[in-house]
Amino acid sequence: MHEVHIIGGGLAGSEAAWQLARRGVRVRLSEMRGAPEERGGGSTAAHHTDGLAELVCSNSFRSDDDEKNAVGLLHHEMRRLGSLVMQAGEASRVPAGSAMAVDRDAFSEAVESALEAHPNVTIVRERVDVLPASGPTIVATGPLTAAALADSIGGATGADSLAFFDAIAPIVHRESIDMDIAWFQSRWDKNADGGGSKDYINCPMTREQYLAFHQGLIDGEKTAFKEWEASTPYFQGCMPIEVMAERGVDTLRYGPMKPVGLDNPHDPTPEFPQGRWPYAAVQLRQDNKLGTLWNMVGFQTKLKHAEQVRLFRTIPGLENAEFARLGGLHRNTFLNAPRLLDRQLRLRAAQHIRFAGQITGCEGYVESAAIGLVAGMMAAAELAGKAWASPPPTTALGALLAHITGDAEAADYQPMNVNFGLFPPLHDVKKKSRKEAYTERGKAEFGAWLAERGVAERGLAEREAVPA
Repeated sequence: MHEVHIIGGGLAGSEAAWQLARRGVRVRLSEMRGAPEERGGGSTAAHHTDGLAELVCSNSFRSDDDEKNAVGLLHHEMRRLGSLVMQAGEASRVPAGSAMAVDRDAFSEAVESALEAHPNVTIVRERVDVLPASGPTIVATGPLTAAALADSIGGATGADSLAFFDAIAPIVHRESIDMDIAWFQSRWDKNADGGGSKDYINCPMTREQYLAFHQGLIDGEKTAFKEWEASTPYFQGCMPIEVMAERGVDTLRYGPMKPVGLDNPHDPTPEFPQGRWPYAAVQLRQDNKLGTLWNMVGFQTKLKHAEQVRLFRTIPGLENAEFARLGGLHRNTFLNAPRLLDRQLRLRAAQHIRFAGQITGCEGYVESAAIGLVAGMMAAAELAGKAWASPPPTTALGALLAHITGDAEAADYQPMNVNFGLFPPLHDVKKKSRKEAYTERGKAEFGAWLAERGVAERGLAEREAVPA
């Protein structure tokens, strides 16, 4: 007999299940993908497999720098809490400069294997259409919640979910990239350890090539909106490249196509003097451990598939590109969490139900998993009859949690990545050293919070290892 029912086997649901199970709580983890027809089996517009914790967009967990970056600090805090997602990420890591990127298939397999092996976790392939009327429940169905359950959530909250569009970047076969034109280099030759690195493939553009490409993005045939989609906003952190192009001719050159720190090593030509930055550059990041697949960084798109192939093959080095996956667009939904949830992620109208992950309005793989982690910790504490004190808002986890559960303005609530703007400000620190000051303060206060809870520095002593 389970003690907590988790609905949704994405990053948040998987992390919540892990945190509960390793604290001795029995979990039923329901996932509709892979379910037989009689149990409502199905998928979503973005998923390609039935694996738990599938990464549907990028394969990057973004910066792993815990000294100058808010998401890197969140990585640090999650590791200290024994995060399954971070352990599986390390086991499936691929080169990505100072970022943390993973082989998406190996990552999903590592998460699923760890949960399947845990005696306190029962994974059930089934679709849940109605919120449970009783019993501790964590809803972690993500931004692609099935329609029937979304309707049930709407009935319980008395309000419609908000919505926004999210876009997926194309993936290219490595062997189809022309390395006589492209080259390996990380921006400024930096990797996660601060040393030299060649983790990205770079495709250079002249001014003329860039302007023609920019115009092609604007003129290209795009996915048509349905009538009800016309007023749905994009999430700013995952905006389609053609929408960015519409904001100005140089927007891309200051965004995903910025050339700074990239020195072309090939024999000089009038268009590309050796050792000089190109006018613009397209970067590709390794997507699997074999290095056979590379995704186009920042190239989320709603261009039609044929148009993507035609236009992206005008990029120098990609003239003969073969695509393992083309870009796409899907509709995401999320709750107005500051209004609907309490400080422990419980639905105000039904206290036995918690929400976790992107459905709460956090954005990003790591943020989603982090909220799943803390939801699991909260549920475990509640079942044990222990008081819960959230991490202080000076920490990455505490700042993100506080934003979701009340600090954000409910009237115009939108999805948010973790960032230093969510932290209590440091007015007495010079700007150039402020990031380091945020992380130093955050680490110190997170350590103090752990000590008060009696949790070991590296998580619970009995935590399980994740298979490599």
